[in-house]
Amino acid sequence: MLDFTLTPEQENLRTQARNFARNVVLPLAWYYDEKDDTPMPVLRQAYDAGIMNTDIPAQYGGKGYGLIESALLTEELAAACPGLATTIFDNSLGLEPIVLSTNETAKEKYLNQIAAEFKLICFGTSEPVTGSDVSGIRCLAHQDGDDFILNGTKYWITNGGIADYMSVFASVDPKSAHKGIGAFLVELDQPGVRRGKAIPKIGQRCSNTVGIHFNDVRVPAENVLALPGQGFGLAMKTFSRTRPIIGAFAVGAARSALEYALDYAKKRRTFGARIGDNQAIQFKLAEMYQKVETARLLTWKGAWEADQGMDPTITSSLAKFYGSEAALEVVNEALQIFAGYGYTKMFPVEKLLRDVRLLTIYEGTSEIQRLIVAGYLMGQYQPIMPPLTELALHREKDPLAEGFGKGDKTAWRCRMCGYVHYGEMAPQECPYCFFPQSSFEHIAKS
Repeated sequence: MLDFTLTPEQENLRTQARNFARNVVLPLAWYYDEKDDTPMPVLRQAYDAGIMNTDIPAQYGGKGYGLIESALLTEELAAACPGLATTIFDNSLGLEPIVLSTNETAKEKYLNQIAAEFKLICFGTSEPVTGSDVSGIRCLAHQDGDDFILNGTKYWITNGGIADYMSVFASVDPKSAHKGIGAFLVELDQPGVRRGKAIPKIGQRCSNTVGIHFNDVRVPAENVLALPGQGFGLAMKTFSRTRPIIGAFAVGAARSALEYALDYAKKRRTFGARIGDNQAIQFKLAEMYQKVETARLLTWKGAWEADQGMDPTITSSLAKFYGSEAALEVVNEALQIFAGYGYTKMFPVEKLLRDVRLLTIYEGTSEIQRLIVAGYLMGQYQPIMPPLTELALHREKDPLAEGFGKGDKTAWRCRMCGYVHYGEMAPQECPYCFFPQSSFEHIAKS
């Protein structure tokens, strides 16, 4: 049976995250957005409060929480500041390739260390000329004995300017596309690693984003997370587990925009009445709430599938692209309800609009998610209904009538226009579309 009831532990975790978001993150979000800086003390507080790195397995010193718990935490943090939520969650993104790898040495060393100490780890597939097309990676990994030497640039790296470690995807041969890609754990304080200046962005300004350049950076054998040829699969598995959390970012931000708009609609008066008394505004609010609730359900489904050991790829893509686009619509409608005030920086909605705009882009654009889902529909989806060529749409004969099928032994369906003909033989020509007898399929017998 389906059950959407959260456990007492999950309720407590959500309450803890909600209090942290309201009391710690919310008061400083606009200051650091204006400053275009990441508040490191808040990240430390998140770590100390136990709402960072929650998905490190218990056997490596972590809490061992699943993606449902991550979704609960992330929604609350994103409701206060999507940028800071991205920064806090990025540790989970950076850790995921280690967790999913078969490298037990790296797991023992780095997962235990990040669980026990305040350490940041970032994730790198994107490059200046490669984003959603992970197979197009150009950063080179040259094998030197059992070690690898990295050369090249990674770009759009969340927390790259402040992280201690990085999960890096690089290729031994860019011409071989996904077949040449491996994955490597890099300590960022070693020689040959250069971090670029923080990239100025329209939104998510509380989240550090930089480029990182590698010049003959040695990766020891014990830090190889996936050998060449296995890295692309590891990246895809990582995304299938982290994309539902982008849905949680969307839900949190959209929920806040709805709540701010609802509060404003109840208090703002025009023409002698609250604007919330106008049906036009009520319909906007109703549709906004519909999108928030629907996005949350998809997010929870994707997270639940991952926690159950199922392949969450399709639901994760749905959660990400529906949730991120719904959030953009909800926040935009919230700004419309605020009207001119919403367009100013004195009210909270403009920041949310700038922040959520990124959600349809990172970790695979909405267009990429549509390709994933369309590919599944065209190749793997198993329909419940019969094929059209087997479907008898009885319009001239009553299937419930006594003697149906006894006089007319056979039914034939025109593959072109769908006309159903009854008789021992198909007609010489379709009376509707004039296609020949060969266009008829034998579909039923008495």
